[in-house]
Amino acid sequence: MLPAIFVSHGSPMLAIENAEARDFLKRLPEILPERPKAILMISAHWERLRPGVNAPPHHETIHDFGGFPPALYQLTYPAPPSADLARRVAELLTAGGLPTDIDQRRGLDHGAWVPLMVSWPDADIPVVQLSVQTRLGPGHHYKLGQLLAPLREEGILIIGSGSFTHDLASFRTSGGRIDAPEPDWVHSFAEWMAAALKDGRLEDLLNYRRLAPEAAHNHPTEEHLLPLYVALGAGPETVKHLHQSTTYGILRMDAFAFG
Repeated sequence: MLPAIFVSHGSPMLAIENAEARDFLKRLPEILPERPKAILMISAHWERLRPGVNAPPHHETIHDFGGFPPALYQLTYPAPPSADLARRVAELLTAGGLPTDIDQRRGLDHGAWVPLMVSWPDADIPVVQLSVQTRLGPGHHYKLGQLLAPLREEGILIIGSGSFTHDLASFRTSGGRIDAPEPDWVHSFAEWMAAALKDGRLEDLLNYRRLAPEAAHNHPTEEHLLPLYVALGAGPETVKHLHQSTTYGILRMDAFAFG
């Protein structure tokens, strides 16, 4: 059975820039016990008031960023959609008390297509994207994962794509250097989160905003951490820390497997 995965997608430059996290994503398919029949991506970059899944006729590659090199805007990721999987996701969530919309126009934002392009460059696995509901917090997203857990037994890979730390206001302190040193406030938060995951401290994790050091500094808004809780909810049996690195000093690129 496939685990549920959380990956940190970092900057859109991950699609074209050498980094330890990119090397990890290249190896991700080799870590999995089987090739996924389809992939459900929960990206921090699609926020809705209630859950939504996409099922367009074909996927538009959404370049939802600005100020990057022109080459980045030429990239496309034409993975096939899956109306069947979108309906299955909507059915599972709706049956669990979370009514879910099917969006027939939404494509793939960079939180989805950047890591997928690195891991599965042939774009030959069907992909469905699920939105986050930032105002509803970790507990809601953990429940999303619990409701989606049956997909793992159906050959569906659940990937939460966000960032283990994400204070872009501090980006200027890196001077734009991908190898900038990690400040203490990033390190203390990331290590607290990693330890809580390893130790299975679910209540602490759900209340990380109050308990974790420098929580609001690392996540001024929560959307980039919430995909972690979906993956955790879908595979709470075991936790494996797959990767740890830092880009630009302030973006911890940790990845985990759950279940």
